[in-house]
Amino acid sequence: MSIFVRVVDEGSLTAGARALAMPIATVSRRISELEDKLSAELLLRSPRGLTLTDTGQTYLAACRRIIEEVAEAERNAGGEFTAPRGTLTMTAPIVFGRLHVLPAVTAFLRAYPEVDIRMELTDRPVNLHEEHLDLAVRIGPLSDSMFIARKVGEVRRVVCASPSYLETHQMPESPGDLAKLEAITFESLMSPPNWQFGSERPQKVGPMRSRLIVNTAEAAIDAAIDGLGFTRVLSYQVAAAIRAGQLVPLLQRFEPAPWPVHLVYEPRALIPQKLRAFLDFAAPRIATSMA
Repeated sequence: MSIFVRVVDEGSLTAGARALAMPIATVSRRISELEDKLSAELLLRSPRGLTLTDTGQTYLAACRRIIEEVAEAERNAGGEFTAPRGTLTMTAPIVFGRLHVLPAVTAFLRAYPEVDIRMELTDRPVNLHEEHLDLAVRIGPLSDSMFIARKVGEVRRVVCASPSYLETHQMPESPGDLAKLEAITFESLMSPPNWQFGSERPQKVGPMRSRLIVNTAEAAIDAAIDGLGFTRVLSYQVAAAIRAGQLVPLLQRFEPAPWPVHLVYEPRALIPQKLRAFLDFAAPRIATSMA
């Protein structure tokens, strides 16, 4: 069952074998043996990848449930539900994780010597269930209501430019003035042509002239500091540059409503003590660091 689920999650027999550190011939044979035992075809194989049959989809859901129940039973037997111990797996956005989550993590590890943490810092969307993670830090409105969430703060979307750029260009007094200037667009935060402003009655302004489009906030901030144009990033990403006088915030009274920051985890009958302890320990520290 575990091999079948991993192959489906990875998208191919080759990727599944690589993730499992098993020969592809062994993985293929195990899947075939499983299908023979069930007298049912679970996967349709083609050069383009794997496709689940209707039976395979039903069986996959059952496998996930059974594997999680087994894992929970093992954690229970190992004392994970009676005392904080074991490995806590989590994810957080790269910059936010480094600035606000990592200090709480290191303090937690010093306070709880029987708990280890594996933390993935990434800005890509992460599925907690599919990637077997205990906890995620999410910035922005929560799209999935199935999670349990604990709010730890808010972040703002900030427009800023360097003093040198503002010396040679007119200071914008309203969002519409930005269309006359050069933009550096952080594409993960917004679409390049139109930017949204205002909180009570949001309005889109644009199209912006994006001289540069990048996929990381650090690159957008560095280009803005270098005087290429103005950019919009999240408040925590640019806080150090603003404090250092390298960038100047613009149009603050036109900012959209802040985005919430949550610690989210899947609901379950029993919450492992390592997760409960981390939430109680880290949530107030992250909130304080953001204040």
